[in-house]
Amino acid sequence: MKINCIAVDDEPLALDIIKAYCAKVPFLNLLGTFSNAIDTLEYLRHNSVDLMFLDIQMEELTGIQLLNSLKSKPLVIFTTAYDQYAIQGFDLDVLDYLLKPIPFERFVKSANKALEQMQKEKTIVSEKKERPPTSNTNTFFFVKTETRIEKVNASEVLYVEGMGDYWRIVTKTRRIMTLMNAKGIEEILHEPGFCRVHKSFFVAVDKIEFVERKQIKIGEILIPISDTYSKNFFDLIEKHKMM
Repeated sequence: MKINCIAVDDEPLALDIIKAYCAKVPFLNLLGTFSNAIDTLEYLRHNSVDLMFLDIQMEELTGIQLLNSLKSKPLVIFTTAYDQYAIQGFDLDVLDYLLKPIPFERFVKSANKALEQMQKEKTIVSEKKERPPTSNTNTFFFVKTETRIEKVNASEVLYVEGMGDYWRIVTKTRRIMTLMNAKGIEEILHEPGFCRVHKSFFVAVDKIEFVERKQIKIGEILIPISDTYSKNFFDLIEKHKMM
């Protein structure tokens, strides 16, 4: 992975040092250097960057003012000779804070932090694209009880439990008993928002509070995960994990 970056500092020597440091770090691609905030803003209007090494005390606009004026902010590493700005840097959610004169080993540590952050963000974006929906695309379905046909909102279902010849559909407010075989239940709950975890249980994935020791916690109940359905369930959970 390459990190496209720029450096902003009104001291030519400071820019030369950052330029030399970037050349030594293989994953840093320095696109340009700027001696003032105005030129930087103009550049960022037409170009996107991943990372900005930014001095704080500059004429016309400070680094903090520049950062506050950006609608879309890249990762930012402050470079300054004054440590009193550290708290402001924290409030602005900058990635790191380098004090001049900047030792190369400290610069590398900061660059690695940027790389780790970008890799993490890339993983999250990739997983979001691959992640199946967690709720039924069918917003409701109908089931037959002993006395009537009931409408059930799919988004309200917590789990479905087999009870002999019946299946009990459990929501936060209702317990609906229906005379239906497992195949019929599977046809109703065929969307990725539901998963069979046991011969007697189907669960709504987005209602799971936690999974521990092959048991699922939903509401007030612990639901067992049987060996037969374990792999399919944990494969599905893996697709929903975030780094």
